[in-house]
Amino acid sequence: MSEENLITPVETEYDASEIQVLEGLEAVRKRPGMYIGSTSASGLHHLVYEIVDNSIDEALAGYCSEIRVVINDGNTITVSDNGRGIPVDIQQQTGRPALEVVFTVLHAGGKFGGGGYKVSGGLHGVGASVVNALSEWLTVHVHKDGKIYEMKFSRGHITEEIKVVGETDLNGTTVTFCPDSQVFDTLEYDYDILHTRMREQAFLNAGLTITIEDKRPGREQCDTMCYEGGIREFVAWINRNKSPLHENVVYLSGKKDDATAEVALQYNDSYQETIVSFANDIHTPEGGMHETGFKAALTRVINAYGTKYGMIK
Repeated sequence: MSEENLITPVETEYDASEIQVLEGLEAVRKRPGMYIGSTSASGLHHLVYEIVDNSIDEALAGYCSEIRVVINDGNTITVSDNGRGIPVDIQQQTGRPALEVVFTVLHAGGKFGGGGYKVSGGLHGVGASVVNALSEWLTVHVHKDGKIYEMKFSRGHITEEIKVVGETDLNGTTVTFCPDSQVFDTLEYDYDILHTRMREQAFLNAGLTITIEDKRPGREQCDTMCYEGGIREFVAWINRNKSPLHENVVYLSGKKDDATAEVALQYNDSYQETIVSFANDIHTPEGGMHETGFKAALTRVINAYGTKYGMIK
């Protein structure tokens, strides 16, 4: 081994004093990339996706029909929905309000078999707490049981305990947060990036209305999306600049036990395929068993049909 390849031993002792235990949400602030991918623009936008995904989960459970995403002046974000509202009663394991637990404890949520959700966009339960940890400040309002509950945080810590601030006849959750300049390389949100993601979610959840609005001075714009045809309209939209070989989009759906699957396809005159797959409403660009299974089944059916009618010998 040459001297250039020699590893220089560290000079400090490796004993118990070198073992660190990060309390609460310190781990998120210490290594944010582990939770949101990066601290660049992609990570900044990922904060929005995490909060929206919680609202999508409410839609998948059948309790939310409208989601609104707003880029406020100053590049803060507000996400609101008309779901059931995050629980505000005491969570027995911790003895603290469930709203506090959701925003301050990693791996806390209603997605681990407790019956809160049968289908959800991911099962890690870190979304709200990670966004909280990486925000300069975050405020949440819950409309539930005729009351409006409010709680405030800063960089993962509680700044104002949960309190009732009004009465309401609505249900739902509203989260407003300001990304932390100590964490992110940029704080500038791109409307088109968020719009693309919200349109995708509207296609995937037939009948769900998603509105995205930009309130920054000089950039004001708003789009409301609702697709009753779901992924059938998604395929038609993907093919909008191509020439389809058949008018109607082929659509199949099935269910086995707790698993459901939907497939929509339409052939066009181009020579390049476009396959977009999702699992639990999360885009899977690298594919997976669901995509591999679909391809194998489609090939098998086409070959069987061609053989039966003499098209393949």
